[in-house]
Amino acid sequence: MPAKRTHTCGDLRASDTGDEVVLHGWVHRRRDHGGLIFIDLRDRYGLTQVTFDPNRNPDGHSSAEGLRNEYVICVQGTVAGRPSGTTNPNLATGDIEVIATTVTLLNAAKTPPFYINDDASVDEGLRMKFRYLDLRRTAMRDAVILRHRVIKRMRDVLDRQGFLEIETPILTASTPEGARDFLVPARLHPGEFYALPQAPQQFKQLLMVGGAEKYFQI
Repeated sequence: MPAKRTHTCGDLRASDTGDEVVLHGWVHRRRDHGGLIFIDLRDRYGLTQVTFDPNRNPDGHSSAEGLRNEYVICVQGTVAGRPSGTTNPNLATGDIEVIATTVTLLNAAKTPPFYINDDASVDEGLRMKFRYLDLRRTAMRDAVILRHRVIKRMRDVLDRQGFLEIETPILTASTPEGARDFLVPARLHPGEFYALPQAPQQFKQLLMVGGAEKYFQI
């Protein structure tokens, strides 16, 4: 069993120098600089540089030679400050690196259909087909987090104003309003259909009659 994660890939700072840590994540990029192997380890929180030194850890260095992009690994090691001139001000963890002592392969990966990199130009159809990979990209991750925070703020504000969040049905009877309904067959009643509501207006009116004076739905 791999060791339990102690930190995320966006946590570590210079103040953690000397600490023993365990990180889990995807191999974002692997760089072989002769003797040393550097891996940028990624999770949803950020990137951390992991260094494999053949003089300190021959077995770990040998294992790192077989790692490829998007492999999922567990790394145990010691936090160290980066040498002068090698820090990365664009990363929250850019002042440190983790000197690996052990590495465990949790899951290998085939070559992805596109690079998990915000700089890569990827066809939208391909992104939709492999949405689970697209969501690993920083831009998409940040968009999901921003959406979550905006909706949470909306809920908090409306809650303080006494509003109730109530989910109205997403399937209802068809209404003859002229618009074309999106129909969903009823499994228990062959030949009959549900329709997606064009607006929750009727449900809002029923809620008002039922005493829900302040209502919202996202």
